[in-house]
Amino acid sequence: MKIPVTILNDNRTVDLEQGENLVALAKKRDENILLAAVNNELCELTTKIEYPSKVEFLDITSSSGLRSYQKSAILIMLMAANRVLGSKAKIWTEHTVNRNLFCRNDGEELTQEQLDEIKAEMKRIVSDNLPIEKKTVPIERARMIFKEYGLEKRIKSLQYIKTQSASIYKVGNFYEYLYGPLVPETGFIRIFDLVKYNGGFILQVEDPKNPGALRPMKDYKKICAIFDECNRWSTIMQADTVGALNEIICNGKISDLILVCEALHEKKLVEIADAITSGNRKVVLVAGPSSSGKTTFAKRLGVQLRVNGKTPRLISLDDYYFDKDKIEPDENGEKNFENLEALDIRLFNENLNDLLAGKTVQLPEFNFITGKRQPGRTISLEEHDVLIIEGIHGLNPKLTNELPDDAVYRIYISALTQLNLDEHNRIPTTDTRMLRRMVRDFRTRGFDADETIEIWPMVNAGEEKNIYPYQENADVIFNSALIYELCVIKPLVEPVLFRVPRDSKAYTEANRLLKFLNSFLPLSSELVPPNSLVREFVGGSCFK
Repeated sequence: MKIPVTILNDNRTVDLEQGENLVALAKKRDENILLAAVNNELCELTTKIEYPSKVEFLDITSSSGLRSYQKSAILIMLMAANRVLGSKAKIWTEHTVNRNLFCRNDGEELTQEQLDEIKAEMKRIVSDNLPIEKKTVPIERARMIFKEYGLEKRIKSLQYIKTQSASIYKVGNFYEYLYGPLVPETGFIRIFDLVKYNGGFILQVEDPKNPGALRPMKDYKKICAIFDECNRWSTIMQADTVGALNEIICNGKISDLILVCEALHEKKLVEIADAITSGNRKVVLVAGPSSSGKTTFAKRLGVQLRVNGKTPRLISLDDYYFDKDKIEPDENGEKNFENLEALDIRLFNENLNDLLAGKTVQLPEFNFITGKRQPGRTISLEEHDVLIIEGIHGLNPKLTNELPDDAVYRIYISALTQLNLDEHNRIPTTDTRMLRRMVRDFRTRGFDADETIEIWPMVNAGEEKNIYPYQENADVIFNSALIYELCVIKPLVEPVLFRVPRDSKAYTEANRLLKFLNSFLPLSSELVPPNSLVREFVGGSCFK
């Protein structure tokens, strides 16, 4: 029986035999197709088509395609490591470094020679073009498989999932669980490398911006140091995976964990305030990607500066926008307020230099309704005053190129998620930030989840251009992530995600996030202290 399938990429309809999968159809295309969205549901190309469907093929240039490529490369790397190292292979995948994957072998640091052996084995596995089969097995069978591979964290996570079966991937006689759809055959992963780095190694993958080439290596020493510190803390608190976190909740010890997490944030804020005070810095720049908690951070930092005898004065970079009609269109013909060129840098530096010289300055104020700048408040800096300026360009050296460097203190803030689902499944930082924003957008602006999801790629593009290239310029990095926060966000964001209609462009991503949240036990926001950074998103903050 023939089944009509509409290919959305080029708006044509083809007929498939009922029960036929999409692999052959994908291979006929010029692009290196990795997976598909079938009726807005992410699926492996091996998914059988049983009824008339709409199909969108996805390659590495899409966020879903990139995740599939990364996870499939991880599968091949783990299989190769198992062959080369045997029982010594206890690899964790932890975080990204310029979209490449940082991994480490638990207990024994791997040499470059060992990594070269694993890479050679990966190439053999790719060359053999082995099928990657998705299997559904009973939970007890899954436990046995994970025990055989020494995946204790994975076994613990199964305890908190309400299901009688588990989906795992099989390549030859090797079994693995990786969250999300993978490619159908090992031959799909053609480009990769393994490079020793920071006590572990980097799994380099294909560059979505330059398909056919490796994603460039970048050395983010400060960011990696923060991740290392987070990993040490989560291990000390015995909350390095979602299964361990769920166990803490079930044992009634979550209040203690929350207090420790919040105390760690407070300790870091005290250290930053002390550094600003001891260095007699008069200008503090705070920058970070969307939903990092910059607003609450700036207010809590202001409290600590007051403790040190300083008076915080807030200035918004937004007030230095040129009039909208004077902003040059970007490459897409849009008036992009996120571009540095949209700011009057000359006036900004002039105002700050005058303030540092003891002069009285009338600040500008940008009126977003009229799209024009108008005269604002008049201020001067007293001896104990400190300017706190929040904005996405705070770390760009072009912003403050006329200010004395010893007067400026630069802070980068982001939610650098330290929690893993298990040994081999990391939680992307961008997922945490998107869920934060989704809850806040719905609560404060009435935005549905599909609106937040649809603008997220544009938000990410702005961050990649204006924030990430300058993050290592920071004097200090503050990690706003809290180990427990996704448990608090879960009951608030799930109803918002369920509102996304199936025919929405955002449904695929909303459904992925709902499946991801299944791993977490819910927590009431009543447990969260009123000054917590999480309160900026879930509501109930003591800061107005």
